[in-house]
Amino acid sequence: MREKGVKKTVITELFQACEKSGCFEFDNEFVKKICKKEAFKNQFDATKCDNSNNLPDILRKKDYFVLHLGNGKHKFVKGIQRGYHKFEPIPDRNQYQWKYRKSLLNEYDTSESNILSVALNQRILHDFLYEDIVASPKAYNSRRTKMTCSFHIGTERIEAENLQIEIDFTLEHSGKVTVIEGKNGFPADFAVYQLFNPFKYFAELKTKSVLSMKEISCCYVLRDKAAKGSLLRLYNYTFDDADDMTSIHLAAAAQYELIKR
Repeated sequence: MREKGVKKTVITELFQACEKSGCFEFDNEFVKKICKKEAFKNQFDATKCDNSNNLPDILRKKDYFVLHLGNGKHKFVKGIQRGYHKFEPIPDRNQYQWKYRKSLLNEYDTSESNILSVALNQRILHDFLYEDIVASPKAYNSRRTKMTCSFHIGTERIEAENLQIEIDFTLEHSGKVTVIEGKNGFPADFAVYQLFNPFKYFAELKTKSVLSMKEISCCYVLRDKAAKGSLLRLYNYTFDDADDMTSIHLAAAAQYELIKR
């Protein structure tokens, strides 16, 4: 039965070929071949599944997810629950109404960069991360870099070489570095590597004494529409072990409803 959605069809064919060969690693050339066959135009997006809802049925049934290894290589890894983390419920005590005066470009569009700009400009990130709306963190815009490293996903050893790291936004305040990821909507979960990769990147710099950091954390910012404006949900995560992607744990979570004055 053909999977609904061309992207899911591409991933299905990739997995079936890997399962047949007994080798669960594959490269961009093979992805390109399957994308061409299925007329999927963006081969570099084909293996990206930001949340588990984007996984095809066969991966759900067989319990696998896609992991990027760098140098144009990828791997199907066993254990969806290890590759995706469910967003935790936010208790009522951590849900706030945030009164603000809307500016010209505030909420002008629904891009990820706008989500993060709203959270920063309205001092929501300041309140959530530092409990201080007059704090003055240093802000660094989106960037891409590469990293060669090894780590575990549970008991499985992963070797990554020239792995591209995508960072939406970074804040630094008093030696504390927070990597920030922004998304529209309220998905049930997210791919852990989105936060682990930049966390690992900065943890390596700290270990090698390239940068002296007191703390590294990763903040996920979600936005959706509410009755009177926008609803922002913020989750701050860290990893107990920089060598184990499954060691993620929640440090704090809060919801902010933007109420226009």
